[in-house]
Amino acid sequence: MIVTPGSRMRSLSVATALAIAAVVLAGCPAAHGPAAESGGTGSTTAAPTPTGAATPTGSRPSGTGTAPTPSTSPTVTLLAAGDIGSCASTGDEATAAVVARVAGEFAALGDIAYPNGSAADFARCYAPAWSRFRDRTRPTPGNHEYQTPGARGYFDYFGAAAGDPTKGYYSYDLGAWHIVVVNSNCGAVGGCQAGSSQERWLRADLARSRRACTLAYWHHPLFTSGAVHPGDTAMRPIFRALFDAGAEVVLSGHNHQYERFAPQTPAGVADPAHGVREFVVGTGGASHYAFGAIQPNSEVRNATSNGVLRLTLRAAGYDWRFLPAAGGRFTDAGSASCH
Repeated sequence: MIVTPGSRMRSLSVATALAIAAVVLAGCPAAHGPAAESGGTGSTTAAPTPTGAATPTGSRPSGTGTAPTPSTSPTVTLLAAGDIGSCASTGDEATAAVVARVAGEFAALGDIAYPNGSAADFARCYAPAWSRFRDRTRPTPGNHEYQTPGARGYFDYFGAAAGDPTKGYYSYDLGAWHIVVVNSNCGAVGGCQAGSSQERWLRADLARSRRACTLAYWHHPLFTSGAVHPGDTAMRPIFRALFDAGAEVVLSGHNHQYERFAPQTPAGVADPAHGVREFVVGTGGASHYAFGAIQPNSEVRNATSNGVLRLTLRAAGYDWRFLPAAGGRFTDAGSASCH
């Protein structure tokens, strides 16, 4: 009921009018929020649509890392895919069309410009479809980038966003989350073993972070069921450092397919309470690879659809959804809480 200036209420006393208005307002129903987005193939839990673009801080607060700081940061979005720009296919253009529709930072998971990551490869095979996202891309190098000495084409193209060219690893904060970018080309950065410069940097970086939730990404997966590239055991000490720090998620590429693993230890033992969940998202546009022997804790796999993984990062958890490119039918969605 709405009472207008020209209605009968005008002739009533002020007290009576106020009483009637109070009764009307008391009977009005409360507003309800929007419904959650429904899950698709392989879905475990409905994932809500992101509420806005990601807004990385680019810096990290000081502190000991012993007591995570509660955050009131808004929900943010991180998109991810690797194995992208190839002049031999149009898959990268189709995947770029998906990224264009979704606001958020983009994690490029290596092998970004085929075949050799040279300046010419970036100019001809990556930039035509993907240069419009350069300002929101946070990359990590793949093995193809290092087919150009020092991955110079990669570091020249992305500039400061790719970190120190002698290292290629760095970190940043995104909403309530701490994000770590690792260089899995271990031979190029002095190794990935325990005690290496990168592993010591990682442990120190994780100890300084006061964010309650942590995600990391690099190119070569530790766990994979792919038939072309086996799991890279050189990454186990890096995975161990993240597990020890209570990290939630690791993203990788390298095998041209999508695979989701259940939370697990660095040894590959299922650990629902404390394990790190790994996604392999080598679906950026290059031709697909087949699966081989299915590894323990592998939950969902697909080798037919290009697309990107959308992660909705909340203050105390995350939602994931695979967004297929045009022509793809596969999707996968779910939710989890931070440790």
